[in-house]
Amino acid sequence: MRKDVRILLVGEPKVGKTSLIMSLVSEEFPDEVPLRAEEITIPADVTPERVPTHIVDYSEAEQSEEQLYQEISKANVICIVYSVNNKKSIEKVTSHWIPLINDRTDKDSRVPLILVGNKSDLVEHSSMETILPIMNQYQDIETCVECSAKNLKNISELFYYAQKAVLHPTGPLYCPEEKELKSSCIKSLTRIFKVSDLDNDGILNDNELNFFQRTCFNTPLAPQALEDVKNVVRRNMTDGVKDNGLTLKGFLFLHTLFIQRGRHETTWTVLRRFGYDDDLELTQEYLFPLIKIPPDCTTELNHNAYLFLQSVFDKHDKDRDCALSPEEVKDLFKVFPYVPWGPDVNNTVCTNDQGWITYQGYLSQWTLTTYLDVQRSLEYLGYLGYSIIYEQESQAAAITVTRNKRIDLQKKQTQRSVFRCNVLGERGSGKTGFLQAFLGRNLQRQKRIREDHKSLYAISTSYVYGQEKYLLLHEVMPDFDFLSDADLSCDVVCLVYDINNPSSFEYCAKVYKQYFIDSKTPCVVIAAKSDLHEVRQHYSLSAYEFCRKHKLHPPQPFTCNTTEAPNKDLYTRLTTMAMYPHMAQADLKNSTFWLRASVGATVFAVLGFAMYRALLKQR
Repeated sequence: MRKDVRILLVGEPKVGKTSLIMSLVSEEFPDEVPLRAEEITIPADVTPERVPTHIVDYSEAEQSEEQLYQEISKANVICIVYSVNNKKSIEKVTSHWIPLINDRTDKDSRVPLILVGNKSDLVEHSSMETILPIMNQYQDIETCVECSAKNLKNISELFYYAQKAVLHPTGPLYCPEEKELKSSCIKSLTRIFKVSDLDNDGILNDNELNFFQRTCFNTPLAPQALEDVKNVVRRNMTDGVKDNGLTLKGFLFLHTLFIQRGRHETTWTVLRRFGYDDDLELTQEYLFPLIKIPPDCTTELNHNAYLFLQSVFDKHDKDRDCALSPEEVKDLFKVFPYVPWGPDVNNTVCTNDQGWITYQGYLSQWTLTTYLDVQRSLEYLGYLGYSIIYEQESQAAAITVTRNKRIDLQKKQTQRSVFRCNVLGERGSGKTGFLQAFLGRNLQRQKRIREDHKSLYAISTSYVYGQEKYLLLHEVMPDFDFLSDADLSCDVVCLVYDINNPSSFEYCAKVYKQYFIDSKTPCVVIAAKSDLHEVRQHYSLSAYEFCRKHKLHPPQPFTCNTTEAPNKDLYTRLTTMAMYPHMAQADLKNSTFWLRASVGATVFAVLGFAMYRALLKQR
């Protein structure tokens, strides 16, 4: 909401603009009225909306046209004052003042207008018959107020309506000609309904309505009040209430009713609580809350964030098959202004036999987004209403910023859950196959992936000594001379070569010697396509001799040309090296490092799967 409100009073001379301001301030009609009142500021604590309000007077006798134009450009709302006993001043509203104001304001951000009929104490009739056609003609006119500076009639109401026109404008919400909500308002309220519909059954039940009420207005509804609300909807429409809960149609009808009865503030309170600005766009502050990420630190989702994302998955997994069908994914993203996941996501995370993202794959994709682009993750959580559902100040509360990697190395332990492995190798060496095998896809399944749907990332879970961790594989494009800091910054490196291609290993050797020979990042050489015949490499040293010379682990054989899902032991080893780089270096001569990692991983993968199945049964 705005931090302050600036009200400008304009109109013909002698209509009583200055008297209105002075009567408001002193609460009595002034004996002597100056040509113009000085600008006054009403403190926030004495205004109904708790917002500081500046009231500005205009005097044709004291001010130039240029000064008037400046004041119009600064005003949040303009009161056009006329005298109810002066027809000429009423005619000037349409012949002079409204055109002048419209010429000086941008069409896309017109300032709201309030017509003020002063000196009602001098006449017995109302000017409303003359004014109503004007109000119908100009959409910018919020309301009309008849008042009297002399007997203080409707003075405070006038300035309250002016304040309200700025803080709770009708324009973005409602079309008076059609007598219905505007499409942008319907779109915003529909998202709010979907976020508040915690079980996604298309109905706000009593618990959900109470949560919504408490979230927006800090107070629950009494049971009778709840029934009264539903009865109002029932009386006015047939499909507004279903199974004793409020449908989307009923929810929209209630807001239409609030606006028609002049209670715009109710709808605006709801919209602003859910992050909307005056143009019904989600604010930058709501979508992108500030989060400080020091160098060499990474970003991860915390426990509460995963619980929230699990609940979002649950409410959209209608058939309870622990995977999201294309229709279920589409439904999930209805609260977004666009679909954030492209077809490459299905080749970045685990899917079921139908190619649908599994529960584990869904959490993996969120983990990947948070690690690579935390701002995007904050934005997505904002669309889903994380801070509202979990009653947090912002979705920044969902993020853990890990400590500096150097401290982890010094202390020889880490609290991180996500580890990055950059995969480098010559084109055609088998990098893509290596990434896809991590997701359980053998060569046969990989052949079905469309070229334009391929992904440079693969992420899934791996168990290391009983702890579930995420391993993020990133295929680095083989442009040797242009490897960026991002290409080199990771927790473990894989250098992949094709054992069947005699020129394949040379790239790995050159990359290692130029970029990683003095690095503390663990490196592993992967002998890919190990099901094929191994040929002699053109490089001066064999891969085995190169690894021995540079104190690397021996080349690790790998193939994804299997009948079943490829073996995952190698990925567990990589995760272990990423978690314990000091151990990986110290245990180079000790083969039991690999053995411990593999056996430990197998045991805990079995345990983890059993626990996962138990969890699914509970879900």
